[in-house]
This record gives sequence, C-alpha cells and structure tokens, in this order.
Amino acid sequence: MINPIEHSRTKESANKYKVEPYVVPADIYGKKNLAGRGGWTWYTGSGSWMYEAGIKYLLGIYIEKKKLKINPCIPNDWKEYTVKYKYGDSIYHIHVRNPNSKCNGITSFKLNGQEIKEKQIILTPTGGIYNIEIEM
Repeated sequence: MINPIEHSRTKESANKYKVEPYVVPADIYGKKNLAGRGGWTWYTGSGSWMYEAGIKYLLGIYIEKKKLKINPCIPNDWKEYTVKYKYGDSIYHIHVRNPNSKCNGITSFKLNGQEIKEKQIILTPTGGIYNIEIEM
C-alpha cells in the first residue's frame, strides 16, 4: 500500500490515483468516488514512513534501548548490501551477505570478526569503528 508505483501500474489505476507515482502520499482515499485517489503528496510525514519502511522493515535495522538489531526481509535475489551507521562518535559498518538467496533469517552475526550469539549489540556512542558482518 505504501509504495506509490503500486497505484499507477496501469493507465486506469493511474487515472484513479491522480497524483505523482514517484512520491509517497500521506493519504489514499477510501470513500465512494474518491476511493483509490492519493492525497497530500510531498508531505514530510509520508516521506518518513517510506524511510522507516526501508530502513526498519526491509534492511531490518532496528534500534531499541540502545541495542542494535538487524533482521532483514529482502528480495531473495539481493546478494548483499552495506549500511554505514553513525551513533554518537562511533561508526558502524554493516555488511549483509545473502549467499543462499533467502528472504529473511540470519545465520551468522559477527562484530569485528567475533560471532555474537544474541544477534544484537549494545551501541557505544563514545567513538570507534565497528564492523558488523551478517550472513543470511
């Protein structure tokens, strides 16, 4: 629902949607003759939802109570991706590899070469460079 291109794949659906197919709308109307029409495009709140969907639900990067958790849910043809995350004065280089063409599920979580069984780490804001290697 959140991806605007899904509302404009055909000429008929684009005519109903009536807003830019490359901008996330804040609203999609559901009543009577306006059902399916987008509204409030270029609204900052709708952009933040796309950001959250990409970072949290696709790349799987989630921070809760100063703990970094990574649990990707990606297309199975993605072989790898990297993210550079800054927390305070610290930098986390996150490299996710997907050699088995999985959509989700973590096989290995390493911090600076050491396996982390909990598959999460406590973030340190006081400086340093940390390398996180994830294998799906």
